[in-house]
Amino acid sequence: MAPRLLRHPAVSAARDGRRARGGADEVIWLDDAAGTLAEAGLSRERPRRGPDRLWRTGAGRGAVWVPGTPPSPLDDDDDHGAAATGPAALVPVAAFSFRRSAMALSTGAGPVEAELLAGTLRAVAAERPAARLRLAGGRDAVLDLAMRLAADLPLLPPRAALAEEGRALARDGEGAAPRPRHRGAPDLAGAATVEHALLRAVGHLLDVMLHQAPACRLEAGPEGVHQLRVALRRLRSVLKAFRPAARGPALDGLDEGLRALARRLGPARDWDVFLSGLAAEAAAALGGGRRLSGLKRAAEAKRDAAYHALRRELDGPNFRRLALDGVSLLLRRPWRTEADTDTALLDTPLADFAAPLLEKRWRKLREGGDGIAGHSFEALHELRLEAKRLRYAAELFAPLWGGKAARRFLKRLSALQEALGTVNDAAVARGLLAALDGGAPAWAAGAVEGFAAARVGPARKSALSCWDDVAAAKAFWDGAPAA
Repeated sequence: MAPRLLRHPAVSAARDGRRARGGADEVIWLDDAAGTLAEAGLSRERPRRGPDRLWRTGAGRGAVWVPGTPPSPLDDDDDHGAAATGPAALVPVAAFSFRRSAMALSTGAGPVEAELLAGTLRAVAAERPAARLRLAGGRDAVLDLAMRLAADLPLLPPRAALAEEGRALARDGEGAAPRPRHRGAPDLAGAATVEHALLRAVGHLLDVMLHQAPACRLEAGPEGVHQLRVALRRLRSVLKAFRPAARGPALDGLDEGLRALARRLGPARDWDVFLSGLAAEAAAALGGGRRLSGLKRAAEAKRDAAYHALRRELDGPNFRRLALDGVSLLLRRPWRTEADTDTALLDTPLADFAAPLLEKRWRKLREGGDGIAGHSFEALHELRLEAKRLRYAAELFAPLWGGKAARRFLKRLSALQEALGTVNDAAVARGLLAALDGGAPAWAAGAVEGFAAARVGPARKSALSCWDDVAAAKAFWDGAPAA
């Protein structure tokens, strides 16, 4: 990495003939046997020279997280640092032996200090190469340089601090994933304004995507693809939900990048679901046999090809650009410079913004479900999409109100979406089987398609029952938000 970085045109031109400064170094990270510091999002670092230092490895509760933010230093008596370390003896958990190369760069957007740390991450029974590039300077200068480098080099905002990578290596060995900083949907409880909530949601979901992307490998199983797809859909839903307050070319560009990635994720996820769901259930019900085994092999070949195409996308410049576009959005807040931005709306209390948005989507879903018993397949498909749109928005804003009503509403909405999804499976299966293009025995393809069609009737009946439950649910946003 170091030679390629130093030879990159964006670096070599900005160095203006100056040599990189550096030398060898090492740090050791410590924790107690229970991993108390790790649980608190802290790391105790022992450098080769000087006293131990305490670092926060993620965002504080309720803060906006910007992927790529380095750990921040804490004093032992800051926050809960002293309580977290306690009197228990600390022991070495992992170490990083590296060479430091520091460069002063003069870019067109301003000066940037670049520091490359490249070396070996070590635990007792495992080790692996690791590197970090740190860029410091003006916002625009750093972002512009990062974007130019990422176009040619495999550079992404890291999914975890090096201390967390070291803990994962010590815990599970080479190839282990660090614990995620963020999981699931953003929790916007306590977000003071619409803009604060938008920033928190985008930072949270970008971090989830960065964490899940390395797990999107065939040998890792389907969970990484599933979680990345969900995070992507949630992020697109966030951009749409906040569009009345924040819009512009930068947001449109991020959404288009997410849409393009979704097109790569879709086939891998669809084949995963087909193989583990419908194909497996059909084989169990129909007794398997050579012809169904042939269909399974053909479907696995399609899935494998979809995974390889997705991996190429995630390892390429498009995904790196997408991640940096998200980081740029968080730092530049470009909606503030749009001519038609309503800054008063950006500064509005979040519940005042969320309640009418939820009511609008709730009304649209109820209108779409009117006369559901007579709905065509196409109408049920559209209703499923409306349910999904409302669920993502309700999931996002439910923490503002909390309580049983919000949990009940989300549970009923999720059940409706699942039932309508089963109805939709027949059409998805038909498309996937057609994509096999004669690569599977015709009898097997027809049997699986027939099996899928046979499930539509019961699933439709279940959807009608779920609709009755949803229609009777209380709109949790009608009351006052939680204090």
